[in-house]
Amino acid sequence: MGEKLKFGVLVSGNGSNLQAIIDAIEAGRLAATVGCVISNKADAYALQRAKQHGIPAIHLDHRLYASREAYDEALVETLHEFGAGLVVLAGFMRIITPLLLDAFPQAIINVHPALLPAFPGLHAQRQALDYGVKITGCTVHFVDAGTDTGPIIIQAPVPVLPGDTEETLSARIQTEEHRIYPEAIRLFAEGKLQVEGRKVTVR
Repeated sequence: MGEKLKFGVLVSGNGSNLQAIIDAIEAGRLAATVGCVISNKADAYALQRAKQHGIPAIHLDHRLYASREAYDEALVETLHEFGAGLVVLAGFMRIITPLLLDAFPQAIINVHPALLPAFPGLHAQRQALDYGVKITGCTVHFVDAGTDTGPIIIQAPVPVLPGDTEETLSARIQTEEHRIYPEAIRLFAEGKLQVEGRKVTVR
């Protein structure tokens, strides 16, 4: 195979999924490189995680840009500058525009704390508890113009236990996110994902 995949990670907060991805790379389970970590928030702990592992950590403040498009243009420029062939959203709390989507066609992925298409959008764990489902989980999917509607790459089920709160359920879901997100990046890096319409097949 040719050069190792280099990817950019967009974050807004703690960055526990970023850490799981870095751990997978350092343990030799994922043959890829984090080219840069970009956050719209200066105090995002994810930036510290990146620095601790010698990864370029960049703060791009969305408030300094006149529009979502102008901000996404700056993101695209930075991602290209660091040679990103994939964009990984890891708790990035911004709606992305077609400008970013068009710059990385079928090369932006996200993790969502539910078994999509169930419970898209915010507060997926609360939605699952309110609905009374016995099983929820998490999904890594390609990002498209909709809200959590892109083609599904990989999912992991998580049981909903009696007495679960949003916090306890979230913690168990996050454990699975940390397992399947690096795996999804590995499949992408190895060229094993084929997207046909809404469907992703692993070659």
